[in-house]
Amino acid sequence: MRGMPGNMQSMMRQMQKVQKEMGKAQEQLAVTEFTGAAPDDLVKVVVTGDKKVKDIQIDPKAIDPDDPDMLQDLVITAVNAAMTNVDQTTEQTMGKFTKNLPK
Repeated sequence: MRGMPGNMQSMMRQMQKVQKEMGKAQEQLAVTEFTGAAPDDLVKVVVTGDKKVKDIQIDPKAIDPDDPDMLQDLVITAVNAAMTNVDQTTEQTMGKFTKNLPK
């Protein structure tokens, strides 16, 4: 950064600081666990911020051998709810870094 005007050096240091903070926030999000559930909590899904499924809990009441489609729908609903939680939290967390960037 030698040879740059003082305000340019300051801006570069600020950018590096923001990049470091963004990296830490992304790392924290990746290991955070998010839960999604189907109606009546018959199916619960836990995913990490990097969208890896960690756990699926299925209430025995959700298992109807005569209606496997219902269980499939409950699992899909719970997974989608968990992913929505990841997306919303990621947007809120990372948005503070990107809100002032030009589009």
